[in-house]
Amino acid sequence: MKPRWLKSRIPSGKNYRQLKGLLQELRLNTVCEEARCPNIADCWERQTATIMIMGDICTRSCGFCAVHTGRPQALDTQEPEHVAQAVARLNLRYVVLTSVDRDDLDDGGSAHFAQTISAVRQACPQTKIEVLIPDFRGDEAALSRVFLARPDVLNHNLETVPSLQKQVRPQAQYDRSLKVLRMAAEAGLIAKSGLMLGLGEQSEELLQTLRDLRNRGRVELLTLGQYLRPTPNHLEVERYYSPEEFENLKTYAMTLGFSNVNSGPLVRSSYHADEAVDAVKGEKGSAALPKQTVKIIEGMGQET
Repeated sequence: MKPRWLKSRIPSGKNYRQLKGLLQELRLNTVCEEARCPNIADCWERQTATIMIMGDICTRSCGFCAVHTGRPQALDTQEPEHVAQAVARLNLRYVVLTSVDRDDLDDGGSAHFAQTISAVRQACPQTKIEVLIPDFRGDEAALSRVFLARPDVLNHNLETVPSLQKQVRPQAQYDRSLKVLRMAAEAGLIAKSGLMLGLGEQSEELLQTLRDLRNRGRVELLTLGQYLRPTPNHLEVERYYSPEEFENLKTYAMTLGFSNVNSGPLVRSSYHADEAVDAVKGEKGSAALPKQTVKIIEGMGQET
C-alpha cells in the first residue's frame, strides 16, 4: 500500500480539458500522459505541460518507464511547427520539450530537437525553453547540434545510482550521462538532472551520486522524487521515502552548491520547472549541514 502522501487528485477542470483538446488537435504527445505522471492534474490545470516529440514509441527498455518500447514510426516533419503553434496559442512563458529515445536514427533525433527549439524560438521569442534530452549515445556532434539551438535549460536525467544503472536503464551509462551534463554546462547552458528514489539505492552511494552530479556534471538544477511502479511489469518499489527525508536530502544537496533543488515524493523532472530556473541567478546554498540532518541522511536507504 502506498503512503498517504503519495495521493494525487483526478485530472479535471476547464484548463485541463482545453489543453488536452489542443494537444490532440495538433497531434502532439506529452510525457505527462505517456509516463503516467502523478502531477498531470496540477500541471495541466496551470496550463503547463511537457511536450514529447518524435513519437510515443521508444527504442530503449528502461525498467522504470511506462512509455512503450518498439519500432518507432518515421519523424513527423510538421511536428516542430505544431509544437510552436501550441506554445503560441497557450501563450506559455516556459515550455519543456522532451522525447523518446530514437536510437534508430543516425543522429538520435538531435536535428529534430534543434528544429523544434528553433521553431518555438521564432514563434515565441519571449518563451523560455527547457529540453529533457536522451544521451544520443554520447555522440558529441548530436549533442552539439542541440546545444547550438540554445535552449535555456538542458536537462538529462541520471535517474539512479551507479550500481543500479544496468537494472534501471540498461542502454545508458552513468559516466556518459555525467559527460552529457558537463558538456551542456561547458556550452554555457544551465545543466539540470534528476534522480528517482526507492529503487534500492544505499545512502552513501546516493550521497556520492549527488556529489557527482554537482562536481562532475556541473549540474545547477536538481530534482529528487519517489519512484512509483507504473505497471506490474516494471521494477518494484524497494522503499518509500518520507517527505521529511526528501527535505533532508534537499538540505544536503544545497550545501553542495546546487542553485535549486526540488525534492519531494511527487516531484518529477519537469514539475514547476519555470520556478526552479529563476534560482540560478540567486544565492547558492552554502550553509553548513546540521548534525541532526547528517545523522538522518546517513540512515537513509537502509533496510527497515
